[in-house]
Amino acid sequence: MPETKVLTKHRGEKDTHTLAHYESVGGYKAAKKALSSMDGDALIEEVKKSGLRGRGGAGFPTGMKWSFINKKNPKPKYLVCNADEGEPGTFKDRVLLEEFPHMMVEGMIIAAKAIDSHQGYIYIRGEYHLSCDRVQAAIDEAYAKGILGKNCLGTGYAFDIAVYQGAGAYICGEETALIN
Repeated sequence: MPETKVLTKHRGEKDTHTLAHYESVGGYKAAKKALSSMDGDALIEEVKKSGLRGRGGAGFPTGMKWSFINKKNPKPKYLVCNADEGEPGTFKDRVLLEEFPHMMVEGMIIAAKAIDSHQGYIYIRGEYHLSCDRVQAAIDEAYAKGILGKNCLGTGYAFDIAVYQGAGAYICGEETALIN
């Protein structure tokens, strides 16, 4: 059976890290649909049906994870993208951060809508300088174009993302240490 590449199908093309390239291959259309015509529960159900799983070792079902969030709780919800990649021998995030950062931003926008979050944080391994630069550039492009901010994609949904670079210790990427 031939391999079907989903996340890296445009790998090797020129300037895949730029907004221009990402939009040329349909980028941000899913986020626009999610923000303008779907509620959080519908998004979660769609993700459950898709079979999407996390990229960690357990491959935990993403829709199930999102469904654990109590959306009725009025307290702010924070979306955290752990891109520390601190497990020994792993190299699953870096290519996405450096070559497809807008894909990650779009995924965070969709996740934010699903769980009713208006603030996201991306934690990137301290040694990944190019990754951090590319992700920050993608976020800057997204703000400049109105993809992020107080009126994401012209839908009225507010979502902001901030990048934090790690200190280079494995414990920094552990989930409770990361949030603290």
